[in-house]
Amino acid sequence: MTAADHILVVDDDAEIRALLEEYLTRHGYRVTAVADGSSMEQAMEDARFDLVVLDLMLPGEDGVSVCRRLRSRSTLPVIMLTARGEEADRIGGLETGADDYLSKPFNPRELLARIKSVLRRARSLPENLLPEDVRSFHFGEWQLKTTTRQLRSGDGVVVPLSGAEYRLLCIFLQYANTVLTRDRLMELARGRENNIPFDRSIDVQVSRLRQRLRDDGREPGIIRTVRGEGYVFALPVEREE
Repeated sequence: MTAADHILVVDDDAEIRALLEEYLTRHGYRVTAVADGSSMEQAMEDARFDLVVLDLMLPGEDGVSVCRRLRSRSTLPVIMLTARGEEADRIGGLETGADDYLSKPFNPRELLARIKSVLRRARSLPENLLPEDVRSFHFGEWQLKTTTRQLRSGDGVVVPLSGAEYRLLCIFLQYANTVLTRDRLMELARGRENNIPFDRSIDVQVSRLRQRLRDDGREPGIIRTVRGEGYVFALPVEREE
């Protein structure tokens, strides 16, 4: 029997914690609910989780900072909750590595649907996309460790990646110096879950990945646009086994 997915809810609102704990448990999930970032850290030391539902407006350290810290060491899927309706706040959450966001007040059914979708996407990396014996990739000044899913720059900075960004980078590294059409990128990113739309559009995802890699969008040197065809990862890639 497959164990139920374990969801970590981080929200300082006791009513929301109780609501989500009851609702998600009723729909077959295991749920742990805590009120702040420090409690989240303790919970993650005590148990393994499959996804985090993280409130933006936490007491003390806010959700953006918590997400950024989490992304420095993990690609655990994150759905950000926010009471703010400003586009800048939503973009800020996504830029720190959140996989999706939902504005408060929200319908628990919509959150449930997003949890299912994000979990499916997180598990949709096609089989054999990365050889099991590849521990890390080196390209230019960058290193991607597949064991920890950490992207590290030449100056030692760990750059946060969402699950979707990590999958897209893995695809480019596996198919370096090969022109990939947008359709082919979407096919590879979806894996076997072909009914699941990839986050927004491939163009937006490529743009975000370029920002992570400090690749100039006007004259990119790492992920280049091939007019009328798609994209190509233009740097030599070395594999460490």
